[in-house]
Amino acid sequence: MHTGMLWFDSSKTTLEAKINKAVDYYTKKYEEKPNLCLVHPSMLKGPIIIDGIEVRPYRPVLPGHIWIGIKDE
Repeated sequence: MHTGMLWFDSSKTTLEAKINKAVDYYTKKYEEKPNLCLVHPSMLKGPIIIDGIEVRPYRPVLPGHIWIGIKDE
């Protein structure tokens, strides 16, 4: 993913809730559902799938931030 939307959420909710909120906003704004989400490794130990979205740890993303978008083919 070269471009995407950076989302910040410092709430005490679960990672899944944070991602779902970011996905809802992204889908409304860009009229397309994202399929990739990158988060700081402190938020996630390994790759998982949440509602069809691949979630992976990625060190350059700051803690509390979610980088969400479409995976490059």
